[in-house]
Amino acid sequence: MSIEKVRVYFRELGIEERVKEFDVSSATVELAAEALHCEPCRIAKTLSFSIGDMAILIVAAGDVKIDNAKYKARFGTKAKMLTPDEVVSMIGHAVGGVCPFAVNDGVCVYLDESLKRFETVFPACGSSNSAIELTIPELEQYSKPVDWVDVCKSRV
Repeated sequence: MSIEKVRVYFRELGIEERVKEFDVSSATVELAAEALHCEPCRIAKTLSFSIGDMAILIVAAGDVKIDNAKYKARFGTKAKMLTPDEVVSMIGHAVGGVCPFAVNDGVCVYLDESLKRFETVFPACGSSNSAIELTIPELEQYSKPVDWVDVCKSRV
């Protein structure tokens, strides 16, 4: 199970006890915000895309959407989200619990600039009812991103 992979990863880092599991679903930004009693913007959603045969993850604030023009300018191709089956096989987590931790080899993680306005954010932990609160430096340290990107639309 994906949450177990994430727990093992966090155990090695000494932060497994910070993983929160809920009796309710946290599979969407809105549900996660409700479970955590926080604003939806502080949910660090992890979006799965394909670039050729490669899978990438973009972690962004819960209140932003991908800007197709910015995405294409950054990655040289149109944004194509993975199907739920592709997410499981290529990333290693199921939709609703996708996170940038303990992912399959070869998956590249990118953090979107939209996250930098917060002290802490809440990414999922591999299941549709889990999360962890991390500072932005911790998110960067534990997700091991390739880079920071600016591929989301400005908030309205």
